[in-house]
Amino acid sequence: MGVPLHQAKAELFRTLGHPVRVRVLELLQDGPRAVRDLLAEIDVEPSNLSQQLAVLRRAGLVASSREGALVIYMLSTTDVADLLAAGRRILASVLDDRDGLREQLRLEGISR
Repeated sequence: MGVPLHQAKAELFRTLGHPVRVRVLELLQDGPRAVRDLLAEIDVEPSNLSQQLAVLRRAGLVASSREGALVIYMLSTTDVADLLAAGRRILASVLDDRDGLREQLRLEGISR
């Protein structure tokens, strides 16, 4: 018997639960990038980036290829970019709701 769908989804979201991994995926939305270019954009040690890329690769969220001495990474599917966009929309909505609640509390004189 395979892994239940809810468990597979939980594993996907755990994979996305690291800021370096999310940043890598955001950068790859613009197209394939060499590891050296990712390192220039993300303030982490090369070994840490390598580790995070391996996690993303094992999860199937990125793919890699070699061009001479360069290792190039790309999103495995455009659905990854769609998921990141959905995350931004959800976050904006949640923050808007929080800000709205704060404003409502302030207007009612209940805020601290």
